[in-house]
Amino acid sequence: MRQAIEALWRLIDVVMAVLLTGMIALVFLNVVMRYGFSSGLRVTIELSRLWFVWVVMLGAAVVLRRGEHLQLSEFSEALMPRFVPILRRICWAIVLVAVLMLFVGAWRQTQANWHNISQLTGLPSGLFYLSGVNSAGLMAAVAVVRIFGPDRGPAGTHPEAH
Repeated sequence: MRQAIEALWRLIDVVMAVLLTGMIALVFLNVVMRYGFSSGLRVTIELSRLWFVWVVMLGAAVVLRRGEHLQLSEFSEALMPRFVPILRRICWAIVLVAVLMLFVGAWRQTQANWHNISQLTGLPSGLFYLSGVNSAGLMAAVAVVRIFGPDRGPAGTHPEAH
């Protein structure tokens, strides 16, 4: 099971790298077309924007899992070291509530916009919001593991983060 989870996170890293490479290629192609040939491909703007949204949302889940997000823990660790594991679980519960709200909102927007088809790409506008659904699902899974799993210490020192 652990190997499957690790493979999923590696796949997400690969998908983000491919999307980022594709964005760079599309934007470069569009710049060359505009300045070199006085034309452009309008589809590149929309595709690069869609891919950017997916990279950001998937990246948010990856950063949360790795513990590389902003964290202020100096006060709690200095003033209440015995309560730190409990405080961490409370924080993860708050994260879980927040990403569940993101999931619900993004899912509703995905459904509401799925039949809005882009004139340029022919893709549904709901794909933008589907990135939020996927990201929220991944972040919720991370939060559940951190709430109910063993306390692994401060962020960035998790064994699965490396």
